[in-house]
Amino acid sequence: MTLPILYSFRRCPYAMRARMALILASKKCELREILLKNKPEEMLKISSKGTVPVLQFQDRVLDESLDIISWAMETHISNVHSYSAAEEIFSAELIHLFDTKFKYHLDRYKYASRYGEDPKLHRQECKIILDCLESKIDPRPWIFGKQVSLLDIAILPFIRQCRIANPNWFFAQKFPNVINLLDYFEKSDLFAQAMQKYELWDPAKNNGNIFP
Repeated sequence: MTLPILYSFRRCPYAMRARMALILASKKCELREILLKNKPEEMLKISSKGTVPVLQFQDRVLDESLDIISWAMETHISNVHSYSAAEEIFSAELIHLFDTKFKYHLDRYKYASRYGEDPKLHRQECKIILDCLESKIDPRPWIFGKQVSLLDIAILPFIRQCRIANPNWFFAQKFPNVINLLDYFEKSDLFAQAMQKYELWDPAKNNGNIFP
């Protein structure tokens, strides 16, 4: 059996959430760890975007993380929270908010010099969104209770990046639900497995790893 090939970069939040979906769904693939500053031709030939994750099948390519997640979870997974109709709408709205507005401001907060922007202005915009999330969740320990959900894995990698940008500022904010949720996430077995380190893929060695 030929496994799908996943091009991934360990710290990329998009690749991170795709890897978590594959873990939760027990979907095996060949993981090829790359550097974004040195993208392999093999990946660029199948996805000119030059971003990760990219999941290559024999007959098609998925190069959007949410598409990879949808493929991984196309059947009900017993260890993933099953949405009610209202939860599905709530989740979709929040994922869209984080993938668009939050990510926009997060990039300009973290990489202000690259964009020529005021980081404090964009940090405040991130805070507004996190305050909004704070008022809408009561994690126990995940957003919808005891089981991790698509919403958890979709937005927490971005919240983690916001924390990494300035931990002192992040922990000084009044969003304990968000902070507790992120803490539980970072201590989870799911996170540990998703963040396992692999050597860089070398086309000459063809040293991909079976994942998960």
